Amino acid sequence: MSTIAEIRLPATDTILETTFEHAPDATFEIESSVLGTQPCLWVSGIGQAHARQAFERDPTVEAFDLLVETDSRFLFDMCFRDGQGIERLCDDLLAEGGSLLEAWGNDGWWQVRARFPDRNALCDAYDQFVDRGVNADLRRVTDVSAYTEPETRLTSQQREALEAALEYGYFEIPRNISMEELADELGISHQALSERFRRAYETLVDEELQPQNERSRSVLE
Repeated sequence: MSTIAEIRLPATDTILETTFEHAPDATFEIESSVLGTQPCLWVSGIGQAHARQAFERDPTVEAFDLLVETDSRFLFDMCFRDGQGIERLCDDLLAEGGSLLEAWGNDGWWQVRARFPDRNALCDAYDQFVDRGVNADLRRVTDVSAYTEPETRLTSQQREALEAALEYGYFEIPRNISMEELADELGISHQALSERFRRAYETLVDEELQPQNERSRSVLE
């Protein structure tokens, strides 16, 4: 039975500590299509000049190059100094047969989602983090058989609304953006956004409260 784990890792113990310090409002996401190859990073929440300045001040970054620019984020090709790159996030996972599914970071922390052959492999990977002095926080574990990427009944519009809310800080305390402002960003009315949220919440709650053997189980249970 394979196992999916969500692990929280401090930037101080892994990668881009100085970049996080100089860009506290930024969100970094490792480009999923290049996991296991030369890393690329999506950067959002700050301007391009701010991102460049943060990378330039980080002694672990050897070089970087802008690949893609959109209205809300930037994709950089990254080159790290030896021993200071993506391997500090994923080597302990891959050594135990794990696969890094996604990784993103903000506010000084990296969130990684990885798949392991079983719970024993996950425990071994976690122990390696601890032995290396990494303050790893195991947030969630899902045991699945014949794992396939979970499906959701969210519509594309509901997903877009939730992703935008997360990106713009609607769920932060205090909120970085009001519902009216977020609706303007999406080009819809306040009422339409409110309805999308309501239906999305209903769908997610319904999925989460399905029988436990079909859903994720908290590591605290």
